[in-house]
Amino acid sequence: MRVMIFGTFDDLHPGHRYFLQHAAKRAGPSVSDHGGFYVVVARDGNVRRIKGKLPQFSEIERAAAIRGAVPEATVLLGHPTDFLHHVRDLKPDLLVLGYDQRLPPGIREEDLPAKIERLPAFQPEKWKSSVLREGRRAKD
Repeated sequence: MRVMIFGTFDDLHPGHRYFLQHAAKRAGPSVSDHGGFYVVVARDGNVRRIKGKLPQFSEIERAAAIRGAVPEATVLLGHPTDFLHHVRDLKPDLLVLGYDQRLPPGIREEDLPAKIERLPAFQPEKWKSSVLREGRRAKD
């Protein structure tokens, strides 16, 4: 089964790792052949456009962190303008979304040509990027 996930994955934390590990399990045995599990890392420009700010780490650093955390994954940088490029190109069977993940502007779940599954949260009061950012600001 081909499984694809998307994300910014800035400052890789246990919540991200939970998401990565549980999404990878959906690919089954094929994940070990570098053909079953795809992680699309958001481009810096798209993060700025959607979230209104650049991520803390560059797209290259974030992709490298994913490769280190999930070596069996095929890690791709997102397309600079076409959010569905990799979906159309690789034709995944399943798109796994995080519990609070929003789709890019102009894309609805019914626009996606694959089954969609949302994973539950992993300690979001502790391991959510926005919570971690607020905690860092409070310490500064």
